[in-house]
Amino acid sequence: MSRLLAHIAACHNAALPGGRTAFAIGAEQVGWLAPGLAAALDGQPDIRRSGDALRLTRAEALPGLARAAAALGFGRHRGESFDVRARPGGAVLAQIDRGALPAFGIAAEGVHLNGLVRRPPGPGGGLHVWIARRAATKALDPGKLDHMVAGGTPAGLSAWQTLLKEAAEEAAIPPGLAARAVKTAEITYAMARPEGLRRDVLHCYDLDLPEEFTPHAADGEVESFALWPVARVLDAVRETDDFKFNVNLVLIDLFLREGLIAGAEAAALRRALAGET
Repeated sequence: MSRLLAHIAACHNAALPGGRTAFAIGAEQVGWLAPGLAAALDGQPDIRRSGDALRLTRAEALPGLARAAAALGFGRHRGESFDVRARPGGAVLAQIDRGALPAFGIAAEGVHLNGLVRRPPGPGGGLHVWIARRAATKALDPGKLDHMVAGGTPAGLSAWQTLLKEAAEEAAIPPGLAARAVKTAEITYAMARPEGLRRDVLHCYDLDLPEEFTPHAADGEVESFALWPVARVLDAVRETDDFKFNVNLVLIDLFLREGLIAGAEAAALRRALAGET
């Protein structure tokens, strides 16, 4: 398997249910619980067992339930609420702390922005991509390479609103410039990681930036920015694990759209991104 395919396979490594217990709010399944957390929740107030599933009878009880689970070592409390839906674009059923999402196997949405500079062909020209290095203090993948802008979608915000917010906070991109971003893809996966089951929906955007624009780290989540030729980015994804795990998928989608990968390899990568075997 090529490393490009391996990056995609790594994010699709969770077979569901895979020994997990379905977690529902009322009649709607929203997550998957690993055996330890399922055992801890079974029989708790507001939790009812229904066949092979555990059901929460009061949606408003979920934040407290997640905080209690974190105190037992299942997930962590980050102080940032995310909306809970049964499916992308569906009705908001409840809210939960961001740090509890993997423990409960609840889907999370986020945005990823390719910051692009298109120079004329020739030496030093062609497509360039702004690359961020994550701060060493980040809890998840500290020091890894990342997109210029990326972040989770907090409760009450759309993907587009999140993009504009994160663009200002992470890279000091003015709202008028950030609003030129174009949505290019949605990438989903189910990934088992040490923190739990990540069921992520990535809303992917491209933003063509003027040559004179330089991003600046505004909120401390990024250590530095660098503008790389796209060939260097492709080499890094193809040959290393230097990028944060899910950033690889969004970059592979960019490489495919820009025609940097072709033929049978491109076809295999498109199938893998779509979750096809």
